Amino acid sequence: MNILGISAFYHDSAACLVQDGKIVAAAQEERFTRKKHDFEFPSNACNFCLSFAGIEAKDLDYVVFYDKPVLKFERLLETYLTTAPKGFTSYAKAMPLWLKHKLWIPDTIKNALNYEGEILFTEHHQSHAGSAFYPSPFTDAAILTIDGVGEWTTNSLGIGKGNQFSLMKDIKFPHSLGLLYSAFTYYTGFKVNSGEYKVMGLAPYGEPKYVQTIYDNLIDLKEDGSFHLNLKYFDYMSGLRMTNDDFADLFGGPRRKPESPLSQREMDLARSIQEVVEETMLRQARYLHKESGLDSLCLAGGVALNCVGNGRVLREGPFKNIWIQPAAGDAGGALGAALCVWYGYLNNPRKMDGQRDAQSASLLGPEFSADEVVNHLTQLGAVFHRMDYDKLYGRVAELLAEEKIVGWFQGRMEFGPRALGNRSIIGDPRSASMQSKMNLKIKYRESFRPFAPAVMREHCSEYFELDHDSPYMLLVAPVKESRRVKMTADQEKLFGIAKLNVPRSDIPAVTHVDYSARVQTVRKEEHPGFYSLLNAFYQKTGCPVLVNTSFNVRGEPIVCTPSDAYTCFMRTEMDCLVVNNFLMFKEEQPKWQDKENWQEKFELD
Repeated sequence: MNILGISAFYHDSAACLVQDGKIVAAAQEERFTRKKHDFEFPSNACNFCLSFAGIEAKDLDYVVFYDKPVLKFERLLETYLTTAPKGFTSYAKAMPLWLKHKLWIPDTIKNALNYEGEILFTEHHQSHAGSAFYPSPFTDAAILTIDGVGEWTTNSLGIGKGNQFSLMKDIKFPHSLGLLYSAFTYYTGFKVNSGEYKVMGLAPYGEPKYVQTIYDNLIDLKEDGSFHLNLKYFDYMSGLRMTNDDFADLFGGPRRKPESPLSQREMDLARSIQEVVEETMLRQARYLHKESGLDSLCLAGGVALNCVGNGRVLREGPFKNIWIQPAAGDAGGALGAALCVWYGYLNNPRKMDGQRDAQSASLLGPEFSADEVVNHLTQLGAVFHRMDYDKLYGRVAELLAEEKIVGWFQGRMEFGPRALGNRSIIGDPRSASMQSKMNLKIKYRESFRPFAPAVMREHCSEYFELDHDSPYMLLVAPVKESRRVKMTADQEKLFGIAKLNVPRSDIPAVTHVDYSARVQTVRKEEHPGFYSLLNAFYQKTGCPVLVNTSFNVRGEPIVCTPSDAYTCFMRTEMDCLVVNNFLMFKEEQPKWQDKENWQEKFELD
């Protein structure tokens, strides 16, 4: 049986094919169109899923959409009527997309796919819950979903047992933890639904001086984690902004202009809202554990990408085990919707072993044969060397040990926002200059943003305060005390970005200013190629850790094809590129010249 799940028309459109209960293929539309966070109907992603499985639309048994547009439209109308006439501009801006696409999803699906079969709809947070619970390794688990907003729900708590789950409690719009965090994303000058990672990365540079102000004025947080927002300070119900003048007055002035220098105020605001969100997550986890009596927790929704909060839930919360959907945002809704049909709607049995999840390391996207790679590279005029894999890993390990920065393109593309070792840029974590070089000369992004360590699973606890699988880079953990470098008295006095260039451990490139790291654990059985590279680097250097960041530049989606990879390689100061078992050196390549200003193509966030 073939079930195609689709998410679209908000942000991060995606498609996922489930075949007899197995997740066969999944991808975000942005990877094909090269438009970051593309929200249009995912025609390319759908076509990929079908072609990968060798089927056509007529072979699909069900197509399922990840939310219920009529309920969303009801919220839009009720919100407008509640705030009218103030919200007319926002309402008028939204109407064309609703009238053209969102109210006609069945017709859009039939026309785009040439599909005549049955079309189903799940509710938004059901899709999130399904994406969290069904692929998890747990037979029974508590479920927590938190995001901006679905139809009406913004936050749900549930319980999954076997092949069914139920959502027992929720919080509804306009009260939203995700929108609260996005309000601070907007106010600190970053792009909503894109820059939330930056707020999280900026937080350790600040002090929590606004935490009490947030509790006193913005959010009434209860002991069980439920909350209400004070809507006096927000503009998202009726306007095109997240915050209003009252919010600005509360925090001492207007929002930071995008791309302008960061001040200590933005750092303190980031730290403060981060602490409030973490506390809310912890209270909800404690309540859910008490109500469910279960030892395992599954998370999804955009806020579940807050890996600092996830790390605290694991370390300080009552659950023994947690599993987070790697595509926790709207893209993962396509996957969750398809699984909800297979298990919840069709009542098929579900058997898990409690050890391995069903996500296939989230390597669910396109892959390219040797002939296809040669064809891509030859058309671009690339100079490349073909190597046996057993020699390739050792050679790349040598280059990394020389502090070369390597574009690493292998196998199937990752599903979700993280590069997990198949569409990655990698480097030596022992280098004190690696973070700065990668940020400014490779990624073209803000210098304060941290990089993640990928570590061989069996060596994880030697470097980090973590003895738990983290295959999807969704848990932040402290760097081991024994690895840290003691700061001098003068260094202790530094504030803000001045902290950036102080080495904090023997793996400084992946140690954030608060001695934390966003850890990816790598097991040989789940990710053999990337594990082999880590092992080769370990054998050469004694260090089982590599810097792993996504293969893209700021404003651009992660690369999908060999051509995307080579283009990104030539536009940056990367030293080497590996595509499958083809190795390229920058100095051997012909001069690169873009036909247009490529940086203007991509929307900065």
